[in-house]
Amino acid sequence: MIIADRVGIQFFFNRHLRVATPIEARLRGRGPTYWGLDGVSFSLAGGEGTALIGRSGAGKTTLLRVLAGVLTPDSGRVQVRGRVASLLSVDAGLLSLLTGRENALLLGVIGGLPRRVVLSAMDAIKDRSGLDEAFERPVSTYSQGMRARLGLAVAEETDPEVLLLDEVHEALDHEFRAFLARRAHSIVERGGLLVAAGHDHPMLAQLCTRAIWLEEGHVRGDGSFHDIQSRYLAAVEQAGPR
Repeated sequence: MIIADRVGIQFFFNRHLRVATPIEARLRGRGPTYWGLDGVSFSLAGGEGTALIGRSGAGKTTLLRVLAGVLTPDSGRVQVRGRVASLLSVDAGLLSLLTGRENALLLGVIGGLPRRVVLSAMDAIKDRSGLDEAFERPVSTYSQGMRARLGLAVAEETDPEVLLLDEVHEALDHEFRAFLARRAHSIVERGGLLVAAGHDHPMLAQLCTRAIWLEEGHVRGDGSFHDIQSRYLAAVEQAGPR
């Protein structure tokens, strides 16, 4: 179960770095702020897959980071019940100089698994990733798809009840996209939750029956995937390119 109640995340915009950083920087008096999320509320029950859709910068990644516990809301509250596995970027947690095997051990331990459990599951992780001999090579030699496959293979070992995905499925080849779809459906069928964000709507339609439409940090729509997608695409077409 996931409950978000009027969640807000405030950012400070650093004009010199051209990046947004969390609100702690504003407390040092360094400049203007804006709300990356503002009054976001929804509840998700077990047994459903939910897509986060919206333009780039709408707040999808920020919301996933809140659900994963990476960011703490500046206002409101969020409650997540269940074992969480998250892939918030293709490179999340990977160290380029380490091999696939070494990174698998690192990701597994960070994900809460005992070291001995990860070591005993290493052959299964290797087979699941489909990396073959590349499993022993440094991750710096991997493509985006290979990195995503390694992360997903380790996440599989944690047996998550909540799976959070941020566009990583868009870096995968056809075979692994099919694997991801099977895994996501398995989690949902067991009463778990999937929350996935991205711009690949056909892939999201395979994974999700519900969608939350974010626009400038606010929830603009929440309902069945195809209904919300239709409303979103119509609004994008009407507004034209930014």
